[in-house]
Amino acid sequence: MQKSLWGIVFAIVFALGLHANEFNKMATGEPELIQKGDEKAYCPICGMSLKMFYKTSHGVILKNGTAKQYCSIRCLAADYPAIESHISKIVVTDVKSEKLIDVKSAFYVVGSNVPGTMSMVSKLAFANEADAKAFATENGGEVMTFDAAFAKAKASLANDVDEFIKKKQKGMYPMGEKIYNGKCEKEKIHLEAFNTIAELKVGLKKTQVCGEVNEQELQAVSLYLWEIVRLEAHEHKTTIHVEKDEKCPVCGMFVYKYPKWAARMNYSENGKSVSHAFDGVKDLLKFYHAPSKWGNYTKHKDAELTILVSDYYTGDAIDGMKAFYVVGSDVVGPMGKEFIPFKTLTSAQTFMKDHKGLQVVEFSKIDEALVYAQDK
Repeated sequence: MQKSLWGIVFAIVFALGLHANEFNKMATGEPELIQKGDEKAYCPICGMSLKMFYKTSHGVILKNGTAKQYCSIRCLAADYPAIESHISKIVVTDVKSEKLIDVKSAFYVVGSNVPGTMSMVSKLAFANEADAKAFATENGGEVMTFDAAFAKAKASLANDVDEFIKKKQKGMYPMGEKIYNGKCEKEKIHLEAFNTIAELKVGLKKTQVCGEVNEQELQAVSLYLWEIVRLEAHEHKTTIHVEKDEKCPVCGMFVYKYPKWAARMNYSENGKSVSHAFDGVKDLLKFYHAPSKWGNYTKHKDAELTILVSDYYTGDAIDGMKAFYVVGSDVVGPMGKEFIPFKTLTSAQTFMKDHKGLQVVEFSKIDEALVYAQDK
């Protein structure tokens, strides 16, 4: 009798463990993808295939209608600070029906014996509480709301990042480096042309500059390029330095408080070097067109000026006279509507599409009327 009882217990434990091991996060049919563009099938944060990790995918609809979709709640948490104020709705895949549902009505099973996606602890969502409880009974874990699950995802974000970096250092990075050094046409890869790892993956796949690679190899070389090569190059970037006592000559605000928007104009006056810091391109342009409005300043020839602005995506200090500016977007700066600067036309066009910009203009085409039109 005792032997029979232990046999039943073993069978139950084995069945539960087998179920967890067999749980497949991949979509059983066509996944519901809400992003647009060639890169819609990839997570914009980590680059992983949304079809492969569809049952843990989350999506956001921004107020301007733009949609973003992530492989996991962890990648949503990583992107959240940049999009929090622009979110209209958050959705998640219901594990059972594989349909996207509003997170407000979802029931999460957190901490089951199913491995997490980009996290040490799994977080799976269900449309019905009964389904969530049944899954938790069979696989372990605690049933909770999205807010509670998301709080855990944000709290563990730093540890999850560290843990997965260690794993990538042992596996994906070495694989990617080997492919990059052995198969890629390095001179044809321009990382500054891509705004997300998803765009990079699509670019490598389309151009085949690294030859024919399978999904795992594509992910490996993309991770290596995006997280190692790109960041190593970016460590040497130059940002606009602003002293704490520098005030914008146009609005009077302390510029150091707004490093993302900092701009600077340098020139010589009576043999002395003069430098002004601005809390945005718009105020710089007001000063540029009519410096006498803001003090005892005279107009200087462009040849005598050095203008630096902050690239919106990278934070790099770039030549303001060679930059591309997006006008009329839904992104605002410290002084409201702004001229959003980019080093490349491609980046400016991408931003304009994502943020409902009206046009891309070059510095030489920005007249005083356009500058003051942004105050209306």
